[in-house]
Amino acid sequence: MNLPYLTRAQAPLTSQIEAVNEHGALQSVSIPAERALTVYVDRRELVTLMTLGAHPELLVLGYLRNQRLVRQVSDIESITVDWEVGAAAVKTRHGIEDIEEKTAHRVVTTGCGQGSVFGGLMDEVDQIALPPAARITQGQLYGLVNAIRLTESTYKSAGSVHACALFSTASGVSEQLLFIEDVGRHNAIDTIAGWMWWMTPTLPTACGSLPPEGAAAPAARQSRFRGPDWQGTGAPLAAVCGSLPEGDLAKVDKVAAVDVRPSTLDAASLVFYTTGRLTSEMVIKSAQMGVPIVVSRSGITQMGHQVAQAVGLCAIGRATNKRFLCYTHPRRLVLQPALAAQPPAAGAGAGAEKESRSSDPY
Repeated sequence: MNLPYLTRAQAPLTSQIEAVNEHGALQSVSIPAERALTVYVDRRELVTLMTLGAHPELLVLGYLRNQRLVRQVSDIESITVDWEVGAAAVKTRHGIEDIEEKTAHRVVTTGCGQGSVFGGLMDEVDQIALPPAARITQGQLYGLVNAIRLTESTYKSAGSVHACALFSTASGVSEQLLFIEDVGRHNAIDTIAGWMWWMTPTLPTACGSLPPEGAAAPAARQSRFRGPDWQGTGAPLAAVCGSLPEGDLAKVDKVAAVDVRPSTLDAASLVFYTTGRLTSEMVIKSAQMGVPIVVSRSGITQMGHQVAQAVGLCAIGRATNKRFLCYTHPRRLVLQPALAAQPPAAGAGAGAEKESRSSDPY
């Protein structure tokens, strides 16, 4: 299976402005970038995404997948982003069948900046099959929340962004595979979906499940190129070449390079984290990605709860410090009560809850 050619367009994530503080003094502050990226599919304008622009190629790839416009990653020949004109050109191998019909109906979701979904929001939800054996321990959950707290982020320097992350518990601890921030949480989850599709090209669109455990996965070929780590740490990279023809190896420096940890994705060990609300949109996208457990700093909506119950997804919210609420499918959560913080004293109520969240970075 040939993977699409991706550019690696870059743009500043923050900018400096002058603001007046509470003392009336001028202060230089960082604010996150927000820029328009117009997506063209086979020269047809599809949508304009307002984004931070950290990984635009993966954002577009994940957007096409989560909108169910493209069924196989191999159907896409290339995604070329040019920030000078604010455009992403998607070239498919065979076109998108009935694209006008597929994009005629749009649902405006509760996503920040009015996220939208083409077609019916609940289309194909009944086809999703999540790994029945997926579990997360209370210790792994606490480790995940702490990892988010310690992650260097645009939010810490500039605020005004949402974060999403993908974790694996395959090693027994919560290992952060990818951390993405954007001005809208729907953009962040689409970027992670694009990365997962790149890592595992056989990940289907209609059904959220990854290949069965033990199934053959695309091999990761070590790249001779070096560059900034996915999270900017400057660590060595492994470019995921998949089954790129030998003649395309010269393009490796332009494809989305990632730190491969692990080299394959085991569906039963994946956990998704978001700072945003667990709405129906977030739950559906998580399930379409094949992720059986979702953790949020925020709560869950009624429709998000209904969808999570229906597809077998474990939704954990209000996760800060040692506190959390498991809203759906608690069978996937292995409780370790000895690790929990002492319950608040009687009458402490919302004040104690507010205090417990004060150290949360988002």
